[in-house]
Amino acid sequence: MAVVVNKPIPEFESQATGGIKVSHQSHLGQTLVLYFYPKDNTPGCTTEAMQFRDKYKDFVKAGAQVFGVSRDNMKSHDDFKAKLELPFELIADTEEKMCHMFGVVKNKIMYGKKVKGIERSTFLIGPDGVLRQEWRGLKVPGHVEEVLKAVKTLKKAA
Repeated sequence: MAVVVNKPIPEFESQATGGIKVSHQSHLGQTLVLYFYPKDNTPGCTTEAMQFRDKYKDFVKAGAQVFGVSRDNMKSHDDFKAKLELPFELIADTEEKMCHMFGVVKNKIMYGKKVKGIERSTFLIGPDGVLRQEWRGLKVPGHVEEVLKAVKTLKKAA
């Protein structure tokens, strides 16, 4: 079951740092921002995490919870979160269940070899559990501001 804009997100359940379980129902009543990124401690992913960190209070003020998602394990996430002092939790999708559900697993060419990787993508889920907006294959500069603007617009519409 894939995600579709303006439809409820399918059932899922995952573990996040801080011992938190995140599911399709765990944050009903709150706006949810799920951002998928390729790998902890890589330049683009570090920049993106720091930008979400720096705007985190604005997201919370607008009624949103932010979660980063990658295939890294919990230990890697805990270290990454501590190193960057991230105020939000990271979901360890080691079995790629969420990555496949959200359709972010893509074939990439790295150093001339075909590899399976995560396409940098963000999903905005409304308080009703419905996918409101998606950004796929995005570039980091300016992206977090764009997501924050969409969260604020969603809050105004509520």
